[in-house]
Amino acid sequence: MINVQHISKSYKEIQAVSDISFEVKKGEIFGLIGPDGAGKTTLMRILMTLLIQDEGQATMGGFDVIKDYKKIRKMVGYMPGRFSLYQDLTVEENLNFFATVFQTTVEENYELIKDIYIQIEPFKKRLAGKLSGGMKQKLALSCALIHKPEILVLDEPTTGVDAVSRKEFWDMLKKLQAKGITILVSTPYMDEANLCNRVALMQKGKVLNIDTPQKLVENYTRKLYAIRANDMHQLIQDIRAYEKTDYAYAFGQYLHVTGNEDDVEATEFESYLIQKNHTKLEVFDIHPTIEDVFMDRMGEQ
Repeated sequence: MINVQHISKSYKEIQAVSDISFEVKKGEIFGLIGPDGAGKTTLMRILMTLLIQDEGQATMGGFDVIKDYKKIRKMVGYMPGRFSLYQDLTVEENLNFFATVFQTTVEENYELIKDIYIQIEPFKKRLAGKLSGGMKQKLALSCALIHKPEILVLDEPTTGVDAVSRKEFWDMLKKLQAKGITILVSTPYMDEANLCNRVALMQKGKVLNIDTPQKLVENYTRKLYAIRANDMHQLIQDIRAYEKTDYAYAFGQYLHVTGNEDDVEATEFESYLIQKNHTKLEVFDIHPTIEDVFMDRMGEQ
C-alpha cells in the first residue's frame, strides 16, 4: 500500500531525510520510531503530497505522490502532529465540515468512527479549542477517518497526552486495522514500537533498521547490564571513562551498559566501580528492549 524508494529531502544545508526505502503491506501497522529531528514528519509530509522530495519515488495505494496527488488525498486520512482542526468550531461542526470536504456525510461512514466518536459525542457542542488533549486526539482521528480512507497516516498522535489516552488510542488503532485499514504511525515513544507489526528505527534522517519489534530484540546479541549506585551522577561519568565500556546511558533508575568486547562480565564492571568508591552497587544482566536496540544501532552509526 505504501512504497518508498530512495527518498531524500534537504532544507538548504540540513539533510532532513536521506535515502530512505521501505514498503508497508495492506492492513499493516507500520511505525516510524525515533526522536525529534529524526525526519519522521518530513517523510510523512512527502507521502501526504505536502512536500516534494529532492530524490527518489514514493507511491500510496499505487499512486505516485507527485503525479497523482489529488487521488492520494481522497484515499488517505492524515492526522498531523499539531492539532490542526478549527478551534473556533464545535466538535460536531468540525466533523461535518470534513465530511463535506470529502463529499460524504457523517451518517454514511458513522460505523467506522462510532467507537471513537461516542467517547466525545457528549461534548459535540463544545468548541474544539476547549477540549482536553485526549479529546482533541479522538476528534482529529474521527475527522481523518470520516471519508473512509484506505490508508491512515498519523504523525506522533500520542505526544502530549496522558498514559490512559495513549492506551485507548492504540486500542482504537488495532480495531481500525481489523477493518482492513493500513496505518503508518510515527512516535518518539519506544514502548509503542511493540504495538506495531513492523517498525523503522530512524535517527538524523536515516533508517537504522527495519523489522518486527520481536526480531529486532531477538537479533540483539550483546551482553547488556543494568547498573545502579548511590551517586548516579558520578556513576555515569566513571562508567563512561572505563576502558571496557562501549555504551552507557540512563534508563529509568539504572544505567544500561554494554562492554566493548563480548566477554566483558558484570564482575569486571563491579570491581572497577568498587575501586572508584561507589556504594550500594547493583550490577546484573538484563534482556534488551527496543530502546536498547535503538541506542546500539545509533552508536554504530
